[in-house]
Amino acid sequence: MSIKLHTAFLILVSVAMQSQTLLTENFDTFPATWTITNQSQPVGTTNWQQGAVSAFGGGFNGGATSYARNNYNSVAAGMAGTISNWLISPVVSLTNGDVIKFYTRAGANFSTTPDRLELRLSTTGASSVTPSTGSSDLGSFTTLGVSVNPNLAPNVYPVTWTEFTYTVTDLPTATDCKLGFRYYVTNGGPTGANGNAIWLDALTINRVLSTDTFFKNNFAVFPNPTTNVLNISNKSNSAITNIQVSDINGRIINEAKGNTGQINISELMSGVYFLRISTDAGTGTTKIIKN
Repeated sequence: MSIKLHTAFLILVSVAMQSQTLLTENFDTFPATWTITNQSQPVGTTNWQQGAVSAFGGGFNGGATSYARNNYNSVAAGMAGTISNWLISPVVSLTNGDVIKFYTRAGANFSTTPDRLELRLSTTGASSVTPSTGSSDLGSFTTLGVSVNPNLAPNVYPVTWTEFTYTVTDLPTATDCKLGFRYYVTNGGPTGANGNAIWLDALTINRVLSTDTFFKNNFAVFPNPTTNVLNISNKSNSAITNIQVSDINGRIINEAKGNTGQINISELMSGVYFLRISTDAGTGTTKIIKN
């Protein structure tokens, strides 16, 4: 009995959530809308830039140059110092629970020379302060989300594309933000003990949504409760591909294909059911009551 209940719970959870992609950047070309600033000391000539053809491989999603890269020449030639080289996104509105995901790797098949990458967040949107006064300046990017190899240990930074994620927290409401990727290495540079090269790719920001929210934004059903026919009002004129009615155990007990405006539930027993509408723009689920 417990196995059946667990299975039903998983079915209901699977239809209760979906995700919305807020931002995708695969660095197929270097994004002109992003900001780059090298605050390393002493400052060198290298900045964040488009990937190059390399014997060590290409971008995470394919493409020999489809990634962003940076290296130890962030510090001046013949010098050692602190690398603090920034790649900053455009404004994106975030809420708690949004998931930021990216992939990174060392720019070679070894990581004995320690590297570090930080994902930082500014919560002041278009008013974000870009670091400008040297390697210790964070500007308004004071929230540290991810630090890849925070202790600058050798053989820790991954040598193959590896996923890192950060789930947004502590925002009071939907907030305009910017992401800052900071290549940050102390005692780095051409003559420093640390810092070689890093690559970045496949950035996405996803928001997990209740399908109830999607349903309310796109549909209305009436009358609810009902005895016979349930009418469906399509607010956004999305193309409906499938309508399903399931019971509280997740079993599909009625189904209609195609772009229809109603579904007959007269043969169902009285009780609570779930109406799931699939469209070309997403899927929504809501609760219905049969009298």
